[in-house]
Amino acid sequence: MGRFRRLGLALTAAAVPLVAGVSPAAAHPFGDPQTVAIAADGAVVHVRWKVGGLDDLTVLGVALGVLPQDRVMLDGAVIYQPADAVAMSPSPKLADYLLRQITVASRGKDCSGAVQPTADLAKVGVSIDYTCPAAVGEVSVTVKTLTDLNPAYKTLATGPNGARAVYGDGNSRHEWTLGAVEEQHLGRSAALQVGAICGAVVLVVAGVFGVRRWRRS
Repeated sequence: MGRFRRLGLALTAAAVPLVAGVSPAAAHPFGDPQTVAIAADGAVVHVRWKVGGLDDLTVLGVALGVLPQDRVMLDGAVIYQPADAVAMSPSPKLADYLLRQITVASRGKDCSGAVQPTADLAKVGVSIDYTCPAAVGEVSVTVKTLTDLNPAYKTLATGPNGARAVYGDGNSRHEWTLGAVEEQHLGRSAALQVGAICGAVVLVVAGVFGVRRWRRS
């Protein structure tokens, strides 16, 4: 009886460190990548962050202390529940984390960020508005979300005019051209549209005069 009791105590002691260190090691970086979408409006840069796999949202919640440790199993398995996103959405810990891990700088100066309320964190993600000292043309955007849990995490980023980038450990900063190019692009598009309309009008007028001349002859 004493031998079995000692064996049980040994197994219990061995299980303690597994429970204590469960959260960061349980990250799942090889599923769908997280995404960010970057846009500008005057002096404000909008960044929308969305997690890739919903289990990653649970892992992040556990790491931040928003969700309990038992949401991650001893073998590393994570079972996402809709209640996880509901608990994470209003949490100041998530807002603070995003503001630490996603930063924007314009003309060498940091832009102040504000996390916006979200109706559906799991499906829509969360938007962060960064107010810069002046109207932005080129900005430096740093994204380090989830790489603190596992350096294998990647982030697919999209910007204006089809611009794309991939963020990852060791490649956390990217330069984006925003407002100026958007205005130029819109200007070129408008000029092309006006030119096309004027060309169509000229063709119609020429056709009318051509018909009149043919009838007179």
